[in-house]
Amino acid sequence: SIAVTGEGNSTTTNLQQGLCKGWVNFVGTGTVSISDSFNTASLTDVATGKFDKNYTNNMSSANYAGHVCSDAASSNDGFNRIASGTIATTKVELRHYEANSLTDTLLMVGSVDGDLA
Repeated sequence: SIAVTGEGNSTTTNLQQGLCKGWVNFVGTGTVSISDSFNTASLTDVATGKFDKNYTNNMSSANYAGHVCSDAASSNDGFNRIASGTIATTKVELRHYEANSLTDTLLMVGSVDGDLA
């Protein structure tokens, strides 16, 4: 853990707190497979368009920032979200929607920022 002084020497940032604590890049169609990851123990295919990213090292609380994005499967009206009801210290659920329905998609990526346990 080191402190980094910002521009103008007016602020400092704890670098350890500013780092991404986990991410995953995976194929979300057919047999789901992780292409690359960090702090990801496994990926669970929960249902169509819903995936759990299970942490190798847990988060300290469920109050962290999660991010997800993906490639559209068949239309340009896709959107993504972190499932707020299933953010936990041990996992986060990643979802992909198209035409207001959960849909599997070829490429999904998710990351989390916060404090590890």
